[in-house]
Amino acid sequence: MKRSSSKCKECTLNAEDGYVRMFLRGRPVTMHVPDQQRESYSIDHKVALPDRKLKLQWVYGYRGRDCRSNLYLLPTGEIVYFNASVVVLYNTEEQQQRHYLGHNDDVKCLSVHPDMVTIATGQVAGNSKDGKLLAPHVRVWDSVSLNTLHVIGMGVFDRAVTCVAFSKSNGGAFLCAVDDANDHILSVWNWQKEKQLADVKCSNDSVLAAVFHPMDANLIVTCGKSHINFWTMEGNTLTKRQGLFEKHDKPKYVLCVAFAENGDAITGDSSGNIYVWAKGGNRISHQVSGAHEGGIFSVCVLKDGTLVSGGGKDRKVVLWGHDYRKQAEMEVGESLGPIRALAEGKPGELFIGTTKNAIIRAAFPDTLTPIVQGHTDELWGLDIHPSMEQFVTCSQDRQVHLWDTNTHQPLWSKTIEDPGRSAGFHPSGAVLAVGTMTGRWLVLDTDTHDLVSMHTDGNEIISNVKYSPDGNFLAVASHDNFVYIYAVTDNGRKYSRVGKCTGHSSFVTHLDWSKDSQYLITNSGDYEILFWEASSGKHVTNMDTVRNQEWATSTCTLSFNTFGIWPDGADGTDINAVCRSHDGSLLTSADDFGKVHLFSFPCCQPRAPSHEYGGHSSHVTNVAFLHDNSHLISTGGKDTSILQWVVA
Repeated sequence: MKRSSSKCKECTLNAEDGYVRMFLRGRPVTMHVPDQQRESYSIDHKVALPDRKLKLQWVYGYRGRDCRSNLYLLPTGEIVYFNASVVVLYNTEEQQQRHYLGHNDDVKCLSVHPDMVTIATGQVAGNSKDGKLLAPHVRVWDSVSLNTLHVIGMGVFDRAVTCVAFSKSNGGAFLCAVDDANDHILSVWNWQKEKQLADVKCSNDSVLAAVFHPMDANLIVTCGKSHINFWTMEGNTLTKRQGLFEKHDKPKYVLCVAFAENGDAITGDSSGNIYVWAKGGNRISHQVSGAHEGGIFSVCVLKDGTLVSGGGKDRKVVLWGHDYRKQAEMEVGESLGPIRALAEGKPGELFIGTTKNAIIRAAFPDTLTPIVQGHTDELWGLDIHPSMEQFVTCSQDRQVHLWDTNTHQPLWSKTIEDPGRSAGFHPSGAVLAVGTMTGRWLVLDTDTHDLVSMHTDGNEIISNVKYSPDGNFLAVASHDNFVYIYAVTDNGRKYSRVGKCTGHSSFVTHLDWSKDSQYLITNSGDYEILFWEASSGKHVTNMDTVRNQEWATSTCTLSFNTFGIWPDGADGTDINAVCRSHDGSLLTSADDFGKVHLFSFPCCQPRAPSHEYGGHSSHVTNVAFLHDNSHLISTGGKDTSILQWVVA
């Protein structure tokens, strides 16, 4: 009998023995075709794109940990800020978000034009999946229509654009930008003509702010590490006058600058001092020393001419009168973090951005309401509540958040002892397991968020914690190459180890349970696919036992029903997660290039077609469909963002 086989570039079908073999980085990966598909399956069959699409609905979190001056109120009642590669316009009254999606990597700075409609945002250099460099640049766009008006500096900037600002006094005709190259080049542009007017080497040290003087379009103030500079533009040259500290303490960093109604410049610095620089000069005319304990990250002049300052170490927001005398202060709680940005809201209202990636609506004397919260460190852990519109995330910031997908707020947050890595709900929804980076895993009550149980298996990353569909077992997958199996009793409150799956030669990355809770399928860092008997942890080598198993979930990136997600020439680390919709019609993947893909399920033809979505700016670490398939949640690793998509 002739061996029938069919080939594509990296896949072969052995029809006789009923398996497909694909190659990842030269390693063969063998996947067995279920009996019911063996007759009809062809590797060359063309697959249709899914008939559903994703639309970004909500961005959780805010980038405050390393960016500044990035929070403003627009006349539409929306606050504008950014996270990952998305600029968010959030109407806090109506609980609605709109999104500008023109960027393809991390947004680092933002400025609002004096017309209060036009916005400029600058981004970092990125990498596309074919290894090409994505150039850093500034995008100028309309905040009503979300249309891109101009793209500036493509091929001019190096590394990242870290500061951007419109001029105020000449109708906002100029735009200045600072590049994160070694020389921190300050450039000035006619943005409507996309033409550079002038540029100059700004400073060897980091530059934290660059702003036009509100009354003089040819005067720019920059500040940063041990400097404040006043730049005058004449024709295409920029000349610098250094700010003189004279008898005053020279701070390590001048952290922020704003302007009083009379044109004086006001700075906050790392020593906690506020200095006033008389209009047009480069000398200090007034000082408030010790205005804060520790650095002052933001100063904001309100419409009535009073000043608000925000402290890092002391987490205080202080209101100063016209005479720079303290009028009131309030303190932001430690869990929300030091203050990074201040913006005036409606009369009597402030918006506060923090370094713990939260945004707070505030009013003196002591009203502080968090309206945006997020993670602050690498984020991998995600799972969906089995029956409610909720999901859990856990990150290396040691925070576990249980989120409500309707209010977009945490129902609760809990700090755990170790950096978090993985999470899984019990099928009853009563408890959830959290795996950490240290080999420890814990179980929390979803109502009270009390600790129910704590265990340690090995001392490496727990990459996966998953309950069996019947709720009687928990599989704990570790980077020590083992999967530990626990019997679960008392509705998820008692755990006893019954097995250990031994056989992988690399760290375990993904696992799925069979629908009948009898078997496990696992993937590892060296692209192995192994099968296990759950109750004993015994390795199953007879493929006929598992070939026709129905799996409760499809989160293994390597399996017969998911291998079509792998692009041409893929490295096996290019895709971090996959998830099947609960109705079995869709498959989504999370890749290393900031993209979420949507495929038809099953996805068992090589290089299946997909819809591709951007928004994340670093590797996408996890994806999961809500229990009713109405939404998809995706998490970003380094960008720490959580995106919520409508499945339509």
